[in-house]
Amino acid sequence: MPAVTVDGARIPYRLEGSGPVLVLVHGTGAGSVTWESVLGYFTDRHTVVLPDLSGSEAAEDDGGELTVELLAAQLAAVLVNLGPGPVDVLGYSLGAPVAALLAAEHPELVRRLITLSGWCGPADPYVQNGLTVWRTLADNPTAFARYAMLTAFSRPYLNTLDREAVEELATGMHPNANLFRQIDADLKVDIRAALPRIQVPTLVIGCTLDALVPVENSRELAAAIPHSRYAELESGHVARVEQPAELAKLVEEFLGEAA
Repeated sequence: MPAVTVDGARIPYRLEGSGPVLVLVHGTGAGSVTWESVLGYFTDRHTVVLPDLSGSEAAEDDGGELTVELLAAQLAAVLVNLGPGPVDVLGYSLGAPVAALLAAEHPELVRRLITLSGWCGPADPYVQNGLTVWRTLADNPTAFARYAMLTAFSRPYLNTLDREAVEELATGMHPNANLFRQIDADLKVDIRAALPRIQVPTLVIGCTLDALVPVENSRELAAAIPHSRYAELESGHVARVEQPAELAKLVEEFLGEAA
């Protein structure tokens, strides 16, 4: 697996499929493996690049503080290492402000930008308090995992599952030092000053049933990026699981129209 080293951190990345490059930037969680549920929708048309930035299970670093600026620098290093660009970049959750900051600071690397379930700053007390509550559950793994499930998935989606499947989701995310670093980074995100500098074609996707980062945050993000397009999915925070086909359709339509 190829990797780049950025300020002492080893950042690996995978390549799947063939065609024009599409980079999928993960959010808070295990890392690039979280894209598996939607990956098959893209690999028949794209060379999908899946970086594992600091805080993911596959990255190696000193365990220090994470910031959106640090993660954007790591993502830039991956894109430079890929070779001639620019390329299309889709950032999800924490990966959304990371990808947006990259587009603002390195327009030569990004051809088209897509954000999913993103936000741009600390102005929403709901988001700040929700993340803070999640962070304070570190000493109660059961509550930590159940809270993660309830904020990640919508009520309609959870109610389509049987009890066994719900219980599996309710135990799927275990508190660990890297997750805490990522949540701390979530709480510090503020890229508002950078957004007017984004000049690449941009699609912002919000999720109307998102309990972790309510859809108003995506609308704010879209309003701050010049000439951006905006779309919504009827989904909770994890649209790649709840609405993978609909998500892929939005992405492919945008990439096709913006080509």
